[in-house]
Amino acid sequence: MRFRGRFAAICNGLLLGCVLHAAEAYKLQPGDTIDVRYRVTPEFDSTAAVQPDGSASLPLVGRVELAGRTVEDVTAAIREKASTRLRDPEVSVLLRDYTKPTYTVAGEVGKPGVFDLRGEVTLTRALAAAGWFKESSLHSQVLLIRRIDKDWGEAKSFNLRRDIQRKQFSEDPVVRAGDLIVVPQNTLSKLDRYFRWASGTNLGFLLR
Repeated sequence: MRFRGRFAAICNGLLLGCVLHAAEAYKLQPGDTIDVRYRVTPEFDSTAAVQPDGSASLPLVGRVELAGRTVEDVTAAIREKASTRLRDPEVSVLLRDYTKPTYTVAGEVGKPGVFDLRGEVTLTRALAAAGWFKESSLHSQVLLIRRIDKDWGEAKSFNLRRDIQRKQFSEDPVVRAGDLIVVPQNTLSKLDRYFRWASGTNLGFLLR
């Protein structure tokens, strides 16, 4: 019984450590909420949400840039601003609520939509979660679109048709939060179902 108790305590401690480490590494984004606590002067305690512009207005210190910063970075920034009015302020910042990381799959897949990013998800796993390819999909030009910063994005094309035929994926990148995966429509599926039949019509393109 002692072993079980100690084992459970160790597991709980490791789990707590992982959670704290994840919170430290997580970078705030609009929609997240933080708690700011002052040990000696609790009258300045507050809860604030990260606004669309990436900032928040806090008592005592005013406007603070939060988006793109870790909790540790934000704590240091608030402490620095608070020190202009308080002597050696003891400040702690806690992540109260955060936006769950997601990715989006669009285009010619079975179940397009927005998916939670849980653990390590590769491109093929993301496509599998979205119902895999439809018959109308263009396997050779799967797009992975990723935002680099607020002004720029990057689009990469992957030829999964070749990899599927080989039954070996040469490139299977890890999906990141906010990524957009687009599966285009193939040329044949774009053809009109009905067309005007005229004498001398060349139907050779249908046989290519």
